[in-house]
Amino acid sequence: MDKRILVLGASGQIGTELTQKLRELYGNSNVVASDIKLGTFEMMDAGPFEIIDATDKETILSVIKKYQINQVYLLAAMLSATAEKFPQKAWNLNMNSLLAVLELAKEKHIQQVYWPSSIAVFGPTTPKNNTPQKTIMEPTTVYGISKLAGEFWCNYYHEKFGVDVRSLRYPGIISWKTKPGGGTTDYAVDVYFKAVEEKIFTCFLSENTRLPMMYMEDAVNATIQLMEANPATIKIRTSYNLAAIDFTPKEIAAEIRKQIPDFTIDYAPDSRQQIADSWPSSIDDSEARNDWNWKHEFDLKRMTLEMLNNLEKK
Repeated sequence: MDKRILVLGASGQIGTELTQKLRELYGNSNVVASDIKLGTFEMMDAGPFEIIDATDKETILSVIKKYQINQVYLLAAMLSATAEKFPQKAWNLNMNSLLAVLELAKEKHIQQVYWPSSIAVFGPTTPKNNTPQKTIMEPTTVYGISKLAGEFWCNYYHEKFGVDVRSLRYPGIISWKTKPGGGTTDYAVDVYFKAVEEKIFTCFLSENTRLPMMYMEDAVNATIQLMEANPATIKIRTSYNLAAIDFTPKEIAAEIRKQIPDFTIDYAPDSRQQIADSWPSSIDDSEARNDWNWKHEFDLKRMTLEMLNNLEKK
């Protein structure tokens, strides 16, 4: 099938780079970017752009009809740290946007849906190291609760109505193109910006807080690879564990100092520490690797070089 794609939440951290990659692969005119507010000039100039509230099913449907869309990537969400401040708002956005898109797929207006989950679905009772695909899931954040509910809605629509919905549990995602957007793992983006701009960084997590992370290029490639995979190979319709690297603030700082020797870091843990403590330290993603041949390319060293080189140019 010729892909005609709508990206909801295209201006967010993942949406920005995923939209760009989708346009490179399938043609600018075949990928409609959308967000609740205007996007960057580059995004709006490169291809079609629509202003859409991701919870507004009728507006989404009108855009699907206008561009004959057959694939929707739903990336609109309120992230972990921000969602704790606005719980009702976060639940409304995170759940109603997903239900709107799943209904449109059930009604056969679109053929495929992508929706991201997160390591936030796990909780303090989950095994922390090498967290398995199927395990105890008792999230303690609004974001995690909404993502866990969303996973089961995806599975329900697949089982009941045959909706081809696919999902990944993202770890922390690191990119030089967009600044942090209110997530608990965002320190690992901010630390690179501050290292280049100011050579000093105050981390809101303690030095030995280990979390699963991934460079943006790997995350984008995994997402597209999953959507390209033969439906017969997709055995999990809640959401696949996805992993690449894991590290602590102390380890990332040591790697940065290899390139910027006078960089300094100090630690002032805040409310986000409690969120981070409830999440896994490392993830077992062997099912994704077995089912559709996922493999990451960036380790901490290679990612650090990419981040610093690009930020210095920027």
